[in-house]
Amino acid sequence: MKKTLSYLFIGMFFGIVMYKSEAASWFRIYEMFQFQSFHMYGIIGSALVLGVIGVQLIKRNNLKSIYGEPIKFVPKEKGITRYLLGGTIFGLGWALAGSCPGPIYTLIGAGYVSILVVLFGAIVGTFIYGLLKDKLPH
Repeated sequence: MKKTLSYLFIGMFFGIVMYKSEAASWFRIYEMFQFQSFHMYGIIGSALVLGVIGVQLIKRNNLKSIYGEPIKFVPKEKGITRYLLGGTIFGLGWALAGSCPGPIYTLIGAGYVSILVVLFGAIVGTFIYGLLKDKLPH
């Protein structure tokens, strides 16, 4: 129960940060795809740099998970087709909806009820992927 509450508060904090930094703003996302503003590229770039630093710290210091298990990084299979196809579909959905999966919950929490349609589409898309997963290039 204690861990669940801590996850809930971390998630709420993350949602507030996303909302206040305008990372969940459809207008900012639209600006990004129109190459009119550096705002979103700065946020995404900062997350990328922090992620790389975090992974390097985990690897070099052999850090363990909160359960005491070693954290392992399994290399992915190389392949261009799946990344181009998946990235294109993800990017088109992001551009059409004005939201990637993370901000969907933030926007719903902020009171944008119409985003429930986007959430429904994301869930249906995930379900369809699950059905077609074995037929796709992995």
